[in-house]
Amino acid sequence: MGAAASRLRAKTGTSASRVNAEDIIIGNDLLELVSSAMYVDPMSIFREYVQNAADGIEQARRTGALDQVAPGTVHIEIDSKPRSVRIRDNGVGLGGDTFVKRLTALGASAKRGTDARGFRGVGRLAGLAYAQDLLFRSRSDKSESVRELCWDGRMLKALMRETDGPNDIRALIERIVTVKDIAGEDYPEHFFEVELRGIVRLRGDPLLNPNAIADYLAQVAPLPFSPAFSHGAAITARLAQNVVQAPLALTVSGIDGPVYRPHRDMIANGNKTPLAVHAVSFIDVPDIDGTVGAVGWFLHHDYEGALATATLQKGFRLRVGDIQVGGDALLEQEFPESRFNSWTVGELHVLDRRIVPNARRDHFEQNAHFANLVNHLGPHFRDIAHRCRTSSVQRKAQRDLELALEATSGSLDLLRQNSVTPAARTRLVREIEGQIDKAEQLAAASEATAPIVDKVAHARSALSELADLGSVDPLAFLKPKERGQYQRFFELIYECSQNRVAAKALVDRIIAKISE
Repeated sequence: MGAAASRLRAKTGTSASRVNAEDIIIGNDLLELVSSAMYVDPMSIFREYVQNAADGIEQARRTGALDQVAPGTVHIEIDSKPRSVRIRDNGVGLGGDTFVKRLTALGASAKRGTDARGFRGVGRLAGLAYAQDLLFRSRSDKSESVRELCWDGRMLKALMRETDGPNDIRALIERIVTVKDIAGEDYPEHFFEVELRGIVRLRGDPLLNPNAIADYLAQVAPLPFSPAFSHGAAITARLAQNVVQAPLALTVSGIDGPVYRPHRDMIANGNKTPLAVHAVSFIDVPDIDGTVGAVGWFLHHDYEGALATATLQKGFRLRVGDIQVGGDALLEQEFPESRFNSWTVGELHVLDRRIVPNARRDHFEQNAHFANLVNHLGPHFRDIAHRCRTSSVQRKAQRDLELALEATSGSLDLLRQNSVTPAARTRLVREIEGQIDKAEQLAAASEATAPIVDKVAHARSALSELADLGSVDPLAFLKPKERGQYQRFFELIYECSQNRVAAKALVDRIIAKISE
């Protein structure tokens, strides 16, 4: 073995050399991978462009181009005839040579290592997968002209189909990208704008649907809570202790007013009864070093079951830079029962920069820091599961209590009717006592409201009066022997009937008939 190993080392050598840059080929398929293959959810293109807008607005504040108290605005203009969407922000903008270099670079983001939300340098191309043309317009100062750069999506697809087309990505970009200067009279002093032209038709046409766009961004974008949400101020104040917040003033054409986060004091849960939000609780999650690695909150409601997707709130969600990562089911497997995630309303803002969203922002890179985060969330998820189970037990007890009160009411009506034999009446009194005992136990278990407790007490009082004083005998006009026969007959009706309410109605009609 030793001789063989020596011969192998002699043959292969003991040192390695680096490859030559000239031997490295970066083909055209890379462009398809970072556009079409990266963003399988078409709505995610709005997240990418709003994310870039938020970064541009924060940079504008840092450089003084935008006042610290001035709102960061994003407007989405939809034009259905040419099937186009424009997304414009009042961020710092791009001008000069930086404009072309930045917007034709692939995976060379200047944001890496900063506090910016985007840092991989590919999100700007998200629209190429869903539009014929992708245009960018911007300037950083009013003294500049507005620059416009266009990625020709149709030519891109055509060249990708050609077998003899350019095989170098630089040559391909030179063929499909054009740039020009346009007059700036109708444009703001500093801005950045993305336009998607010739948007493809998808089922439901969500990319041109203002409601679909607003609903999506209400969930994922850095937006303020609605003034109608009474817990919004408390959540904002608590998060401000750790999270840098700069919510956008985002508007969508066709939607009245700005878009807010979807949370409200009442959760409209599809066709079910709206759920009232009772309280908010906050959590801190430590990182591996023991400092605060994430902060979050839960909204506590009645926990009556899974929330509908249309609430836009269901599920515990994670955010980085106040942008949602993944969907509402990202951590559902971490709950004691995954179904309880859909009963939950809450979110966590990740602060630990070692917990990094993956390239698609549909999950996180798996490492020890993310595992630590998930591990610390376990007790909080168990608490939610306990609330869900407790609510289920209480609701069952409430349903049982309602049935018990209904049965007690029917039995009291029979006792009040006084149409059975004395022995049957005695048995009925004992039966009602058992029903009331059960109702009292259920009232305690279900934490019944005062009106329900009063109904139970009223039933107990009614039984006491009827048992002690008796009732008017509706058969008193009959001779004793005949009265006893009718009483026994009525007793048999009740014993043989599956519906006491119907049986009582029948006995009432018989008594009325024989009393004529």
